[in-house]
Amino acid sequence: MPEATHPIAHQAAHNPTEVLLGLFIVFVAAQIGAEIAQRLKLPAVVGEIAAGCVVGPAALGWVQINEPLEVLAEIGAVLLLFAVGLETRLGDLKKVGKVATLVGVAGVILPFVLGIGWAKLSGFDTPRAMFVASAFVATSAGITARVLSDLGVLGRLESRVILGAAVIDDILAMLLLGVVTALQGGGSVDFGRLLLVLAQALGFIALIAVVGTRIMRRSSAALEAPINPHSPLTLCLALCLGLAVAASHLGLAAIIGAFLAGMVAAESEQRHALEKQIQPIMSFMAPFFFVVTGAKVAISELASLPVLGTLLVVTLLAIVSKLVGCGLAARSLGSKSALIIGVGMVPRGEVGIIVASLGQTAGVFTGSTYAVIIAMSILTSIVAPPVLKRLLAGAPPVPPPPDSSLLHAVDETGHN
Repeated sequence: MPEATHPIAHQAAHNPTEVLLGLFIVFVAAQIGAEIAQRLKLPAVVGEIAAGCVVGPAALGWVQINEPLEVLAEIGAVLLLFAVGLETRLGDLKKVGKVATLVGVAGVILPFVLGIGWAKLSGFDTPRAMFVASAFVATSAGITARVLSDLGVLGRLESRVILGAAVIDDILAMLLLGVVTALQGGGSVDFGRLLLVLAQALGFIALIAVVGTRIMRRSSAALEAPINPHSPLTLCLALCLGLAVAASHLGLAAIIGAFLAGMVAAESEQRHALEKQIQPIMSFMAPFFFVVTGAKVAISELASLPVLGTLLVVTLLAIVSKLVGCGLAARSLGSKSALIIGVGMVPRGEVGIIVASLGQTAGVFTGSTYAVIIAMSILTSIVAPPVLKRLLAGAPPVPPPPDSSLLHAVDETGHN
């Protein structure tokens, strides 16, 4: 009698040894790339993406993008946005004042409009043009904050406006991304559906950001109720995954739920401990996202003059839109301060890269468009820091106040 085959006794889709070898190569490449970039005074993320380009299919071919790597990269992106949200408190947003709010809003509107204009001229239909434009919007507060911190000027008025506006940028970018993600799949914009999607996204974000944060402020002691000494972290990570799933079910990007979970956790009494505890996890998980992102870039797509011309145009639009939009919004502070703030808002960094990755996964971007958006995010992150350092050269160090928050009171006139 022949032996019955158990239905689950199939050969594994991925050889465990090959999977572990791929993870090893990706992780080590990320560390080497980040080290080289930082020694060259560049953001670590630039080195990690470059490492992905080198070890990926387009160059050495040491790593092939498979399901395990894709899953780890997705988790890395979710945790990355959770960490960004963890540094975002609603109370801090109320302190940054009118100038930072104007800078944040202007830093979203003008780049989005110019991005749509370029995408439409490039042949994208309206829903896809909106998705492309969303990659122009967000500012990487982390890159700018690192430069300001290195210069010892976190306490300057311009620094506080930049960091406050970058947080507002992130929140508006998440809302915008939620809307444009939900609109994909149709060739034209149904304004009734657009209003429905906008209401749905606003409702979800408002419910979590307002109600969730209030509940956390009142009940954060419950995070330490379990016996597990790391229960605040584990429960907040569960919240992160849960809200990421909820966002996905609503047709929004999972990273929006993760960002909101971070905002909720930021209201807990254990906030500072959570920020420290999440760092080792981020050190392991985030590099997978950036290396996989780089590995998906077909370097050959950037080898033609037309594509390089497109990259030049897109990068100039990305820089000018932030300089003009944010600079004009901060003009009440004086021309030099407005210029400093405009430059500080230029880096797209990890947020632009995440949008590009989402667009590539959703089939919105062609290979060349994906490569251009990634390159634009990198170039804006490389160009802005040295210009910012030059503008602030010779400025006396102004440390942040002792309350350890990077966002401090700026009144409606922009003065302390």
